[in-house]
Amino acid sequence: MKLAITATGEDLKSNCDGRFGRCSFFVIVDPDSLEYEAIRNSSRKARSGAGIQAAETLAGTGADAVATGNVGPNAFNALDSAGLNIYTGASGTVEEVIESFKNDELTQANEPTASGGAGRKN
Repeated sequence: MKLAITATGEDLKSNCDGRFGRCSFFVIVDPDSLEYEAIRNSSRKARSGAGIQAAETLAGTGADAVATGNVGPNAFNALDSAGLNIYTGASGTVEEVIESFKNDELTQANEPTASGGAGRKN
C-alpha cells in the first residue's frame, strides 16, 4: 500500500500541506515500513488546472491513496477516476499524518471538500 501525502518538504518531518493541487511535494510512503520517496509537484504554480495535473502525476506513481487537508472538485474527480482513495483532514507533519491514517482518524472523502481554485494564493 502506498499513501501519497501532500507536503511542504521532502521528508517525514515535513509539514503536511493542506492544499492538494498547489502543494510543494508529494511524499509517497508505505505506512507499514515507512519507506518513502518525495516527488516535487511540478503543477503547483500552474495558472489553472493544478489539481488535475497533480492528480495525473500521482496516478503514475503507483500510489493507492492520497492524504491532504482539502481537495477541490476537479482534483477530486481526477483522483477518483484514477482509482485513488482520497483522505482529507490531514494536518501536522507527514509522520503524524501516517499515524492518523493508520489509526483511521482521517476522513475518506466522497466528494470535494473545497471549491475550485481554493488553493491559489492571492
